[in-house]
Amino acid sequence: MKRNAKMETIRIEDVKNYVGKEVRIGAWLRNKRGSGKLQFLQLRDGTAFMQAVVVKEDVGEEIFAKAKELKQETSMYLIGTIKEDARSDFGYEMDVKDLVVVGESEGYPITPKEHGTDFLMDHRHLYLRHIQPFAVLRIRNTIIAATYEFFNKEGFIKIDAPILTGSAPEGTTELFSTDYFDTKAYMSQTGQLYAEAGAMAFGKVFTFGPTFRAEKSKTRRHLTEFWMIEPEMAWMDQAASLEIQERYIAYLIQAVLDRNGYELDLLGRDKDLLASYTKLPYPRISYDDAIKLLQENDFDVEWGVDFGSPEETFLAEHFASPVFITNFPKAIKAFYMKRHPTRDDIVISADLLAPEGYGEIIGGSERDTDYDYLKARVEAEGLDMDEYAWYLDLRKYGSVPHSGFGLGLERAVTWITGEEHIREAIPFPRTMTRLRP
Repeated sequence: MKRNAKMETIRIEDVKNYVGKEVRIGAWLRNKRGSGKLQFLQLRDGTAFMQAVVVKEDVGEEIFAKAKELKQETSMYLIGTIKEDARSDFGYEMDVKDLVVVGESEGYPITPKEHGTDFLMDHRHLYLRHIQPFAVLRIRNTIIAATYEFFNKEGFIKIDAPILTGSAPEGTTELFSTDYFDTKAYMSQTGQLYAEAGAMAFGKVFTFGPTFRAEKSKTRRHLTEFWMIEPEMAWMDQAASLEIQERYIAYLIQAVLDRNGYELDLLGRDKDLLASYTKLPYPRISYDDAIKLLQENDFDVEWGVDFGSPEETFLAEHFASPVFITNFPKAIKAFYMKRHPTRDDIVISADLLAPEGYGEIIGGSERDTDYDYLKARVEAEGLDMDEYAWYLDLRKYGSVPHSGFGLGLERAVTWITGEEHIREAIPFPRTMTRLRP
């Protein structure tokens, strides 16, 4: 390979620009098959998957023998000519002229056979290399990039909320605690309270960071560590907030459709179905009417309960679209949500439910601005008034109508990719039973 020492190494995703040309790629071996005269190498390089063909009479005995002995996940440089291949999903392959092994691999544990979930999670550091996590996490990356694009275009400022806090907006029973010098601290449950402070300074802000909830839940929708996007907007009522929320979701989906068609195909995701979710506006139904609808369809629910997975699934499927459920009972929502102007039993709030059984992906509300009311709610919740004094200050010095919402990144990724379990939507999932790797 000395004659090619200065040859640029290109990425597999870019080989479409080099049809008929000799190129070099750096790749790992996923799998291989062959005969006495041919070796078919299945390659990956972190951008795409491609087949390379090694023909004995073209490369000679030495290189062919080297190709024949390659083990799964061996890393190498390959030089060859790119050609179109209509038979492959990728559309291109390489005719190999030369290869050099860079890193040997022996006894790679994730073989081309079925493995159980626990085994794959135990080997998550290696399983990231495989097709399913490759596709899901590249889509996750697009959703993150599109989040910044959307809020920047909408005139938002990103602020960073602390991860260590001395208080919790919804109590401390589901929070991880830690010793913080001579006091107690909690791993952040949400950045919302700090985002409200940011909104009073900058108008429109969003936080984007890790959150931690010690929920004793083993459902396919829950993680103990996940990422939240939490916008907060001064001078904005709930109706305007819902419009931003649905535009944001549509923007994320369209970004994935535009940039990740290859990955969606690897996952077998229905792109036409996804595209249908970009049609706005999304339907809205009040909590009151949702309860009636559920009761009319034989659900055993009473007014005042929070919805579980079966109820959320039915409601979203009923509309065949993401749907906003509005104005929940005050008793089941957080203390900071604004009271309804004509009813004391509900708050101006909304959850956005995703179809196909994925449930709530956004929760939000208009925030109450009355100092005395919020102080009374803090006391009624049994929260430490000293810890919330700074938050209540926001209502003392020029408070304005404001609204906000939170989107769980992993829930959105799970829905958009069509995965069954939220653990697939984050590189290294943390659950009740998993802290490693």
